[in-house]
Amino acid sequence: PNIRIVGAEPQEGSRIPGIRKWSPELLPGIFDEKRVDEKRVVSEAQAAQAARELAQKEGIMSGMSAGGAYFIAKSIAAEIKEGLIVFIVCDRGDRYLSTDLY
Repeated sequence: PNIRIVGAEPQEGSRIPGIRKWSPELLPGIFDEKRVDEKRVVSEAQAAQAARELAQKEGIMSGMSAGGAYFIAKSIAAEIKEGLIVFIVCDRGDRYLSTDLY
């Protein structure tokens, strides 16, 4: 009961590989919407900047979807007094080396 699950969704018009607004027929079988307590929106720019920050400050090279999760985790951290926040780095950054992300 003390665990909150927060989902990430892209802001309207944003393209963040790995974070999508899934239509019901495309949702993975393991997804159970009843377990998600809240959904938060992240923009493409916020996700990209957070991915770069994650690489520069923490040494974790990731893609934009992990950057989006990191951005939301930091937002939640700024709102609470105490607690443990876990976010998933769901991709590697090496595939983005030839893009403007890095």
